[in-house]
Amino acid sequence: MPTEELKQVSDTFAPALSRRAEIGAAHRSAFRVGGLSVLLSGTTANDVSLTPPLEPFRIEAGESDINIRVEWVDNLPPGRGRMLFESGSIWRLYENHGEFQFDFKTPRLGRWPYKRLLTDLSFRRITVQMSEESFAAAAYPADTLEYPLDELLITHRLTQERAIELHGVGIVGPDGASNLFVGHSGAGKSTTARLWSSLHKVEILSDDRIIVREHSISEDGTQIFMYGTPWHGEAAFALPQRAPLQRIFVLEHGHGNVLTRLPPSQMVAELFARAFVPFHRHEYVDSALSFLQRVADSVPCYRYSFEPDERAVGRILYFND
Repeated sequence: MPTEELKQVSDTFAPALSRRAEIGAAHRSAFRVGGLSVLLSGTTANDVSLTPPLEPFRIEAGESDINIRVEWVDNLPPGRGRMLFESGSIWRLYENHGEFQFDFKTPRLGRWPYKRLLTDLSFRRITVQMSEESFAAAAYPADTLEYPLDELLITHRLTQERAIELHGVGIVGPDGASNLFVGHSGAGKSTTARLWSSLHKVEILSDDRIIVREHSISEDGTQIFMYGTPWHGEAAFALPQRAPLQRIFVLEHGHGNVLTRLPPSQMVAELFARAFVPFHRHEYVDSALSFLQRVADSVPCYRYSFEPDERAVGRILYFND
């Protein structure tokens, strides 16, 4: 059979073969982050083990938004195709024959990639390949979902949803109000989480990274929610829960605990600057900006110039829009 015909047959049967591999996998596990359920299938228990940060997000295996099949290969040659992104450290992204390829490499595990994530452009059906050669002499066991693969997977899949990940701390206060405090590194997110938790009984969904997502709540209505994530900051708060988003505060260190209402256009710019957006495709950037505009039209946002003491908490608790 000619090579081109073989390729066509392979492309035709690949989805069915992938499904059979997942169904026949000896081990499965699942987790949910940001409203996205992820099913992991492999031939050994270690293939599908969840990292400690992901354990609180574990769910029963079943129908999922993202399906990952783990397979071991002898080795992984250098990436091919058009390179879209270089992280500057551990991973690179390529586009190859209509799919994305994430290669993970570190000098500790040799010259070649030790792990590769292959996915369709919708980030629904995924294969994670693990290099036997790379891990043969490793001093620690292979970890399929080791950071940053887990977060890269979720942030890219969010491009297909009305959702985005932000640098922020999400707090459900003692009065039930759900506030999101966003900020760059060093802006006071972990400090804010510690202050609130030391003074009141609160739920802190995360002290560093929050997923904001829109959901339909009725036939003609939607609502914006914030979700906790496993990727916490210094204060180590991470809950697998969600809460309706009522207000957003852009954190900055200052004097007097001053709140300034932001117009929607400025709010979009401030949130975008603190968002995890894959910049290698303009559609993802356009989608992020469009969603943030929806958030700005639905949720009030304030710049919060605060001092890190209990007065900063009281200013929000007793604040009336």
